[in-house]
Amino acid sequence: MTLYYRPLVQIGPTRPDAALPLAGGLGWFTHVEVLSRSAPCRIIEADQVPEAYLVRLTAARPDIAGLSLARPQIMGILNTTPDSFSDGGQHAGIGDAVAAGQAMQADGADILDIGGESTRPGATFVAPQEEINRTAPVIAALRAAGMDLPISIDTRKAAVAEAAVAMGANLVNDVSGFTFDPGLAPFCQKHQLPVCVMHAQGKPETMHLNPQYDNVLLDVFDALERQIAALEAVGVPRGAILADPGIGFGKTQDHNLALLARISLFHMLGAPLLLGVSRKKFIGTIGQAPDPTERAAGSIAVALAGLSQGVQMIRVHDVRATRQAVALWHAAYFGSIL
Repeated sequence: MTLYYRPLVQIGPTRPDAALPLAGGLGWFTHVEVLSRSAPCRIIEADQVPEAYLVRLTAARPDIAGLSLARPQIMGILNTTPDSFSDGGQHAGIGDAVAAGQAMQADGADILDIGGESTRPGATFVAPQEEINRTAPVIAALRAAGMDLPISIDTRKAAVAEAAVAMGANLVNDVSGFTFDPGLAPFCQKHQLPVCVMHAQGKPETMHLNPQYDNVLLDVFDALERQIAALEAVGVPRGAILADPGIGFGKTQDHNLALLARISLFHMLGAPLLLGVSRKKFIGTIGQAPDPTERAAGSIAVALAGLSQGVQMIRVHDVRATRQAVALWHAAYFGSIL
């Protein structure tokens, strides 16, 4: 019987002597929830966790693209698509995209994530050259304008990643979890690029059509573990991998909530966690905000809940409001300024 160990994360300035650090970040834990597919969950003391798993839970995460994961990091979303669910068409022009990226930097983004293919439910495939035409010139223009933040290319395709990296991208964020293009992982290994591996059930065209899981939390964990192992097998080290459970990607509202309630389980992957929930449909449903641009408050609420379970990076549209919220979240917990 496979057992899974979820740290019961606490945040705050005072720690018991027996507390263990969570992934070298702001959180700590003294107990874990033991989960399995065939027995009820139970709580045990942290020192009862097998050593190999305890190392994964406690070891400090290496920097990713020059960013320290000892504190929360904010990834700003810059879509250069005509059809993204929230901001489609707003940044299709190079000038508009550069201005938006510069505004995100001024508002406190730590990294930009630039995408040229919508992966919203029901979205259709974009040819690699079209995706390159949408993204590579924007990255080049941002660098030419003096942008010094790390830049992530949000793509499933090796050709797109190659063009983006040539223009100055530093990280590859693949919503397919490196299952779409077999050439993408070797490209990242060759160029020693950090990556983000995300879980999605199905492709964007069909992933919203009745997704099914035996146990969504454990199924997603196992899938990410397999994909991280596959990346390691081609030479991408675990320390260069961000893991993203893929909220909303082939998941119902109930699936999303089940993942969010126990997202600290994913620290057992031994990789830093990225959480992307910004403006998603379930936030509009629960928060009664049908217009995606009116979902900042709900998006921030979920992001802060993730930070309280030790998530290291949050992917957001509303950078300024999120930066303010994170600063106050830290101040309220620790009595100090981040």
